[in-house]
Amino acid sequence: MNRSKIVVITGASDGIGAAAARRLHRKGHRVVIVGRSPQKTGAVAREIGADHYHADFARLDDVRKLAAELNTGYPRIDVLANNAGGVFGDPAKTVDGFEKTFQVNHLAPFLLTRLLIDKLTTSRASVIQTSSMGARLAGQLDLGDLDHDRNFGPMRTYNASKLENILFTRELHARYHAQGIAAAAFHPGNVATSFAAHSASPVHKFLTTNRVTRAMLSTPEKGADQLVWLAEGQPGVDWQSGNYYEARRPARRMNRQAQDTDLARKLWDRTEQLLKKEPS
Repeated sequence: MNRSKIVVITGASDGIGAAAARRLHRKGHRVVIVGRSPQKTGAVAREIGADHYHADFARLDDVRKLAAELNTGYPRIDVLANNAGGVFGDPAKTVDGFEKTFQVNHLAPFLLTRLLIDKLTTSRASVIQTSSMGARLAGQLDLGDLDHDRNFGPMRTYNASKLENILFTRELHARYHAQGIAAAAFHPGNVATSFAAHSASPVHKFLTTNRVTRAMLSTPEKGADQLVWLAEGQPGVDWQSGNYYEARRPARRMNRQAQDTDLARKLWDRTEQLLKKEPS
């Protein structure tokens, strides 16, 4: 097998994150578990004998604390899997003043990656984003209203955040690939997990809680396949940096905005502006 890697997985207390952590551990890698729930995160970590950290991505101070702990705790990070995410109900601001879905799905992983960027470049790391084919359904991205204050809808906001994951991947590749970082985003499939437990979307609730439709969804173990494949794979050989993957192949159908390099650059710059304005 390939050399053992240090793999940090956020959102690893449940679902595909936990399934990927278990599989990568069995394959001999050193897995670092990050989750919002102390109880569930600790349980998965004890099960496989892994290090674990508690971080709620709805609190950016948790993200800063996590980054500091990871920076001091490990000589290198070979893989950062930005897997934490969710879709939430009525519009609600976090303690940081941002819409919750936008912060948890895009802003927090962006911040974590930026705070770890020196270690990631030195480690020649792979940075993996768990996105979704929901990005295809995202409307026109409004860089002046990333919080969706003017047009909030649970799935509209979620789909936009998944498009932002892909754009972040493309711009991370553009800015840092020459320094050693490889970046990829992927769609895990329609997986039966609890990530949408707080969604107010009737369609999403029906698809994920109805017994009949839930039986048609993929398992977390199958959903973790691409995360494990990307984490173990060699960028440039097994997969190409900067791409968005579905079923281990570059996606054929994409939202046209996902390939807009100018939009990717502007989203990066706008995200950094928002973080600078956010109270420290």
